[in-house]
Amino acid sequence: MGNKDLDYYLNLNWTLIEGTDTDFDGNPYHYIEIKEIPSFVFCAKTIEKARENYKNQLKLTLTVMLEDGEHITEPGEVDEEPDWENICP
Repeated sequence: MGNKDLDYYLNLNWTLIEGTDTDFDGNPYHYIEIKEIPSFVFCAKTIEKARENYKNQLKLTLTVMLEDGEHITEPGEVDEEPDWENICP
């Protein structure tokens, strides 16, 4: 199983966080964040467009992370962090 490549990462079951916000002019827009990649956010006018197009940005983000040798947290890996809410009363 050689190096994990871009295709490998693109096909992982990322934890998508979808939401709606308003821009400076008060116009609503939709965004998609990825829990495992805190630096990632993709915005579009509709949620359909966001879902359709976020993968292009994900591809760019992952490409840069791979080139820089950054650690890419895979889905499922995040859960190994302590659950602070339950640890701290």
